[in-house]
Amino acid sequence: MVDFIKHFIEDETGATAIEYGLIAALVSIAAVVAFGATGDTILTAFTNIAEGFCTATGGNFSMTANGVGSCT
Repeated sequence: MVDFIKHFIEDETGATAIEYGLIAALVSIAAVVAFGATGDTILTAFTNIAEGFCTATGGNFSMTANGVGSCT
């Protein structure tokens, strides 16, 4: 029984999998934070592009309260 416990304590086969899991979790958290921070910037860029296309075709671009744009 003592040999079994000693072997169990010295066994490190699962340590690598746990380390990779922790790294994957940290990368995922960093990605969520980065995408959340750039969300408004991307929305503004696409809104400006849509407004430019609308104006170029002679339309009038307007944005609703919930963030939906329309060209009339």
